[in-house]
Amino acid sequence: MKYVIVIGDGMADYPLEELGGRTPLEAARKPAIDALSREGMLGLAWNVPQEMAPGSDVAIMSIMGYDPVKKFTGRGPLEAASMGVEAGEDETVFRCNLVSVAGGVLRDYSSGHITTEEARALIAALDAELGSDEARFYPGISYRHILVAKGRFDGVRCFPPHDHVGEPWEEYLPRGAGAEFLVRLMNSSRTVLESHPVNAARAGAGMPPANMVWFWGGGTAPALEGYGERFGVRGSVVSAVDLVRGIGVLVGLDPVAVEGATGLVETNYEGKVGAALAALETGDLAVVHLEGCDEASHMGDAGLKVRGIEELDRRVVRPLLDAAGRFGDYKILLTPDHATPIPVRTHTRDPVPFAIYGSGVAGRPSGLSFTERNASATGVEFREGHRLADFFFGR
Repeated sequence: MKYVIVIGDGMADYPLEELGGRTPLEAARKPAIDALSREGMLGLAWNVPQEMAPGSDVAIMSIMGYDPVKKFTGRGPLEAASMGVEAGEDETVFRCNLVSVAGGVLRDYSSGHITTEEARALIAALDAELGSDEARFYPGISYRHILVAKGRFDGVRCFPPHDHVGEPWEEYLPRGAGAEFLVRLMNSSRTVLESHPVNAARAGAGMPPANMVWFWGGGTAPALEGYGERFGVRGSVVSAVDLVRGIGVLVGLDPVAVEGATGLVETNYEGKVGAALAALETGDLAVVHLEGCDEASHMGDAGLKVRGIEELDRRVVRPLLDAAGRFGDYKILLTPDHATPIPVRTHTRDPVPFAIYGSGVAGRPSGLSFTERNASATGVEFREGHRLADFFFGR
């Protein structure tokens, strides 16, 4: 049996006035996704426990079959695993965004989706100027990077920057016991970054500056049972996002780098599909993650989100369905990780639709297209989202 998991990050949404009262999933033309849903099983999964903050870290851990209430220790260490960054037992790993601030306001959580090349130069400068035995900076992709800080920061509360765009940034600095060190680094980063040639060039091109770092998602590495032991499969994870790749590494999956994969609606879809099919030639599982719809939601762009769903349908789900039969028995799971509704521009705990199609899918076909409302109408539910993986893998 071959298995494919397709994660459309943030696809689920609310009915939108600009789409005539439809959600983006209802408005999008997605014949391949709807065929998968109509001919397979359709239902709802609660991937974010009520007591936890909604985010891809928690939600994707659920999709992968691990109870985040018991296993989640923070976002930073998940991303660090993808990058090969090691931290000691007395160190904490934080996600480090390059952000834009101006006039006392957090203007952009991604510095205009800064390029990886530009970002690497900035992170190198930060590590040279501010790095020490107490703090080390590591470059990632685009605006997403890593800080490893000496000590445990269990009493510190940090805030995801994408939740506070347009708000006074000083109101959302880290707070709690030990936060002073992080705040000092964040403030010091402005001096290093604002004078850097990369930002001078960006200003000349009319692009937002990457003039501050933002720390959040701190934690230590979690202990996760490998996929070979848990589900009896081996495989690969295909994503442009370090978080998703890192979870894959921690559970024993091979991370696959795809040239031109961006984490945006404009990405190398064909390269991701090719990597997934190559992984299935030698392994049992391919996890394919697409970030574009989530980014469109954070931007508040309903039209871009609809296009992201349609691109996923045409350039990922359709070719995967066309090719999967050559492997014999197979199953495909399609799901968002969480909802990222356009009206709030951030993640929520709402349940999300899922569809399972392929060999050995029990029960009658749903006969319904892949939407939030249809999934709710089926009565098929996984109130603990991490149990969906057990069902999918037949455990």
